Amino acid sequence: MKNLTLVKIGGNLIDDESKLAACLEAFSKIKGAKLLVHGGGKLASDLAKQLGIDSPMIDGRRITNAETLKVVSMVYAGLINKKIVAGLQALNQQAIGLCGADDNLILAEKRQHASIDYGFVGDVLEVNTEALAAYIEQDKVLVLSAITHDGKGQLLNTNADTVATELAIALSQQYQVKLIYSFEKAGVLINPEDDMSFLKRLDMNLYQKMKENGSINKGMLPKAENAFRAFDKGVQVIIGDLLRLAKDECCGTQLIEC
Repeated sequence: MKNLTLVKIGGNLIDDESKLAACLEAFSKIKGAKLLVHGGGKLASDLAKQLGIDSPMIDGRRITNAETLKVVSMVYAGLINKKIVAGLQALNQQAIGLCGADDNLILAEKRQHASIDYGFVGDVLEVNTEALAAYIEQDKVLVLSAITHDGKGQLLNTNADTVATELAIALSQQYQVKLIYSFEKAGVLINPEDDMSFLKRLDMNLYQKMKENGSINKGMLPKAENAFRAFDKGVQVIIGDLLRLAKDECCGTQLIEC
């Protein structure tokens, strides 16, 4: 099988101009087929606040009402996506910026929950691997935002870690996939206050213990949940800072069997 590296970026990597530039340079040096998935950082939250739109979070996941959906669609699929594409083009990468609605790449459904109304939040139903593989085999570097659609004309806001996971799982049928969840920390931290307390390896038993004692919480929860879902499907998964990983392969937290 051909190797494919799928990198998900978000958070401070997107908010900080210099960090984003360095991250894209590191990404551009990855050998072979690759794909980039991005979230929106704080820009969507900041813009929503400026517009007087309430945009609450529950367990690291954004509640998306109709007005919030307008903001995240503009920010994620528009400004941030094209900014990343332009940055990669400057590094001689043949990048194409798309969202899940483009070329019917990611079909989703509006989330149903017994007690929480998540609004226009989407859960992935299907990934168009044929279309994705066509881009990859043309040596195109796809840059995907986490805006999906329901096939009936409705855009949906989907967690970017979830999108990266579902893409990795789907594409693992055709490629040997390495999934890197890149964020501002060196890896999954034992002590959230100590950036160098990262774990080199993490299994499900230890994850459950850290979840119970609160050392894994907030935005790391959906990230870790998605990471183990991909790992369980045979995807190699690393959580850490792409910039540090590019300089030192010992950085990052690799998921392992119990």
